[in-house]
Amino acid sequence: MTGAALAVVRARGDRVDVDVLAREAGLHPDLVIRLIRLGALDGPAGSNGSIRVAGAAARLARIARLRRDLGVNVAGAVLASQLLTRIDELERRLKRYETTPLGVEVITWIRTD
Repeated sequence: MTGAALAVVRARGDRVDVDVLAREAGLHPDLVIRLIRLGALDGPAGSNGSIRVAGAAARLARIARLRRDLGVNVAGAVLASQLLTRIDELERRLKRYETTPLGVEVITWIRTD
């Protein structure tokens, strides 16, 4: 798949070429395609050669900073970015847990029948 054929679908549904996404993140388009193949962006590739992403420019910029500041290779930067994202998610869940009365997580059930 070439860079021209690969498009990125943002959460709102508008399409952005890899070139535009690369420019927003300050990366070369070939590197963006490589990062997509390594799983740096969420979502399965569609039949039309597109991939669904949310916050792709920020994620790619984080990977670029990891490569630049720490000198890690591309795969290492992708892994570190994924781990940092997971840590952020767990910290948000922990904060929500800590703010719930008595430390009990409240689960709401909705009956659908």
